[in-house]
Amino acid sequence: MTEYTKIIYLMGTKISLYIKSQEAEILANKAEEMLIRYNEVFSANSDHSQLGMIKKMAAIAPQRVDEELYELIKTGKKHSLNENSFLNIAIGPLIKLWRIGFAEARIPEKESIEKVLELLNPENIQLDDDNKTVYLLKKGMEIDLGAIAKGYFADKVMEFFKDHGAVSAMVDMGGNVLVFGDSPSDGSDWNVGIQNPFLPRGNAAALIKIRNQSVVTSGIYERVLEKEGSKYHHIFNSKKGYPMESNIASLTIIADRSLDCDIYTTELFGLDAASIIRSVNNVKDMGAVVITVDGKLACTDNIMEKIHPLGV
Repeated sequence: MTEYTKIIYLMGTKISLYIKSQEAEILANKAEEMLIRYNEVFSANSDHSQLGMIKKMAAIAPQRVDEELYELIKTGKKHSLNENSFLNIAIGPLIKLWRIGFAEARIPEKESIEKVLELLNPENIQLDDDNKTVYLLKKGMEIDLGAIAKGYFADKVMEFFKDHGAVSAMVDMGGNVLVFGDSPSDGSDWNVGIQNPFLPRGNAAALIKIRNQSVVTSGIYERVLEKEGSKYHHIFNSKKGYPMESNIASLTIIADRSLDCDIYTTELFGLDAASIIRSVNNVKDMGAVVITVDGKLACTDNIMEKIHPLGV
């Protein structure tokens, strides 16, 4: 058995792969090829990706896409239509309007926001399971998978590692952490840090022990626009057209699949802390850690014995 670690800069983030297996380096290199292909298919910022082609052509005629892209759009649409969900994969035009996280970020005019809201209904994404086609019923609609794509990629890479004999592995997609088997440090559970939302990257508010699970955190600290004394973060309420207003600074979800973590960090983000904890306590095999804007930390019952707070 050999151990191998690979760092890849792709999709605007740093991706870390660790693998322990008979062919660790070969598997890591194949995983990199998988991620490069996913980037070519799923990239929202390229006109040449399949997602880019949907943006350009899918309001004119149904567009046939790869099965994996179709699968993720279908999953995203389903969760976007859940009652009280704050996930919306049709949010593309609103993200484009604000551009938070980019040099040209701005506060749009109220009229522009109201105009864009008409394009954000996920019901208007028409899917054909037989032909794997996507059709957008309104011109100007754009699908944005940014909230859920990294989790999907992490799951696919880990599935590949396990199918090819890995005994231990980690996929870290710039914050989407998914682990399998023993930790290389002490041969038991993995310790994963939860980012402190009030300090620079790399400062943890807590450590959580996991095994064969994923940890994903979403927070209002990740991308921010500061204008005229006000701060605007990148997590939007697609019903109102403005950044989400709640008492949550960050939400961490722990689950078996990284995609589920991605989905629920977004789907629940607009709720208050107590409602999030109550909701996740009712979901089998899922945990949550919430840090509020006033620095309080709360977690679900099943996380109590696995979390080590370091101070917020």
